[in-house]
Amino acid sequence: MSKLRCDISISLDGYVAGPNQTEENPLGEGGERLHDWVVPLAAWRRSHGEQGGEENESTAVFEEARENIGAGVMGRNMFGPIGGGDWGDEQWTGWWGDNPPYHYPVFVITHYPRDPVVMEGGTTFHFVTDGIESALEQAKRAAGNKDVMLWGGGDVAQQYLAAGLLDELELHVVPIFLGAGSRLLDNLADANVRLEQLRAIEAPGVTHLKYRISPQG
Repeated sequence: MSKLRCDISISLDGYVAGPNQTEENPLGEGGERLHDWVVPLAAWRRSHGEQGGEENESTAVFEEARENIGAGVMGRNMFGPIGGGDWGDEQWTGWWGDNPPYHYPVFVITHYPRDPVVMEGGTTFHFVTDGIESALEQAKRAAGNKDVMLWGGGDVAQQYLAAGLLDELELHVVPIFLGAGSRLLDNLADANVRLEQLRAIEAPGVTHLKYRISPQG
């Protein structure tokens, strides 16, 4: 059965992006540091057409996170551009160039309708205006027997977590403090969910914490 999974880097003080996000700096001030653990990995470099790189305890975590994914979901803030709003001339196609790294259908949650955007490498962005449940239903249909990856950002991931729709959450906890920005784990005290820790893996510059999530009975 298809699962909704989220795999996200987070600072020690709970931020998944830094403050003052701009088109030139989409992860905000200091936000790029959240990914210092993954960029040097040989597996990450191969996935971006590069050579060389490191092998360490994070390698298997990174490779597992990319397995069995048939569709994705993301919020408008992650797709961009910063500030959202109407699509204007519809020239914006995301942060990733002509060949985004997904290579499957991605469902973008937005208030503004837009025709699907077909990119190189098998990625098609679909724009969903009727909420997180509809986006998940469409993504699961597209994924078939495979899983759906929730790519963020922090606000939409928090919504899925609070709604009890997320099945697995893997936090890559980076030992930095960002002080402000986009938080993931706010407003969840009353969420009707239960988290079961599946594992904890220590690696250079990061600790990987994986949880199974289920509604409380």
